[in-house]
Amino acid sequence: MNTIRLGIIGTGMALERLHYPALQELSDKYQIVALCNRTLKDAEEFAKKINLDLSNVYDDYNKMLTRDDIDAVDILVPIESNYIISEAVAKAGIDFICEKPMASNMDDAKRYLELSKKYNVKIMIAENYRYNEENNKIRDIVNSGTIGDAVYFLRNNIACFPSEMTKDTYAAKEWRQHPKYFGGTFLDAALHDFAGLRHIFGAVECVQAFGKPQKEDFNPYLSVNTNILFKSGVIGQYTYYPSGIETQKPPVGLRIFGTKGEIYLEDKTCGIINVSHHDGKSEQIEYAPERGYYNELLNFYKALNGTEEISVTPYMEYGDVKMVFDILESISKRKITYVDVPNPAIDISPTELENQSTQYYYQ
Repeated sequence: MNTIRLGIIGTGMALERLHYPALQELSDKYQIVALCNRTLKDAEEFAKKINLDLSNVYDDYNKMLTRDDIDAVDILVPIESNYIISEAVAKAGIDFICEKPMASNMDDAKRYLELSKKYNVKIMIAENYRYNEENNKIRDIVNSGTIGDAVYFLRNNIACFPSEMTKDTYAAKEWRQHPKYFGGTFLDAALHDFAGLRHIFGAVECVQAFGKPQKEDFNPYLSVNTNILFKSGVIGQYTYYPSGIETQKPPVGLRIFGTKGEIYLEDKTCGIINVSHHDGKSEQIEYAPERGYYNELLNFYKALNGTEEISVTPYMEYGDVKMVFDILESISKRKITYVDVPNPAIDISPTELENQSTQYYYQ
């Protein structure tokens, strides 16, 4: 297979802490040939760390895209810039990876779907939760029937964004503290959870959500509580509380209840999936935490070399993004919102509704 000559747009934390360590592991498959960052000094500092000549460093991605030695681009920029930069890379005819979410609003998300076909480029959305080992193993457990039929789940995400704002963390970034897009950390962080749940259970029928408003810029709601109905019939509750601390240990985490047993994941870094059965038996399944970045870059490499298909395409990510905004709409309008199926109250007649296997809420 051919080594991919990579240009990178955005040299901040996402590159340094997430993508670059994976690229180092895949050094026989990727070669970084150019760097771009809106603050040139930051790009130059990163170039020095990786021994890249400063002649290959830019503060204008349009100039970088004119090079003839770039096979692919990795986009790691603030969310509000994802679509506009993705469009520029696509117009240049270069295959690329873009960090999630694909866009900061639904209009751009819809336009994003046209880029691959319009410009004949391969696109991956870097949603690492769809590549993480724990989510792949949990999906396999659910699909194997080990716990019987999955009935319902609980997913609790509690983090203290305010306490992280003054540390050397993602929360310290100005664009996250005062986002230029609606949804704040709910779009940025909760999106991961929805991608993971959708990876495990599949498409979503509808959601019903409530939020406790707050005046802080980083998130429109102090907490978001959502009921989710998957097309498979699995139902569950998802809670996102970005200003809290879960003092009870072990935490709620992710719990999936089936007709014959239960799956419990404490958190994504614990390394153990607990599976218990109604007959009293239990098992602990090990996994390597935080392998999504490596797995997604390996998938992209194989896709560009023609041996695999891209697993997380814009079409896949579109459903995750839409679910975020459907939940926000459900909160604001106090109504059930349909995600991956049409709203039957609008698109299905009463006679057709009576014939549906699932009883929908009808307005």
